[in-house]
Amino acid sequence: MSVVPAGTPAPSFRLARADGKSFTERDLVGRTTVLVFYPFAFSPVCSDQLQLYEALSLELAERGDALLGVSCDSTWAQSAFAQKLGVSSEQLSDFEPKGAACAAFGVLHEGGFPQRALVITGPDAVVGWSFQAPSPGDLPRLELLREGLAAAAQA
Repeated sequence: MSVVPAGTPAPSFRLARADGKSFTERDLVGRTTVLVFYPFAFSPVCSDQLQLYEALSLELAERGDALLGVSCDSTWAQSAFAQKLGVSSEQLSDFEPKGAACAAFGVLHEGGFPQRALVITGPDAVVGWSFQAPSPGDLPRLELLREGLAAAAQA
């Protein structure tokens, strides 16, 4: 299985927000959205990744767009993780049913956690750009994400 390619409409999915409400493909409509799939809250590479992307999160928010973290951790673990890191990006949980949204995006690792991947959707909820790291331990650099945003804007 590989990450959903550019030009593909976002799959049907449901993720949980910290407030208990659902986030679905309908919530992608109307803005550019960066979905940052990461394996585990509180792991070193995931911590580095979310802190690295924080600058971009603020830029996107100023434009009305979003950067959202996605993992199979519980909403409670994600909230504690984001608070500890001091990041503003909303964290979305694929805890129940575990990994269903990650599988829909083609990023569910056989170990039951997300591969490290980036998926950018446009305001029409169509994937404009996607990337999956060679391994969960590889950190996609900020410049790669900026390149992805530029490519998605041209798609």
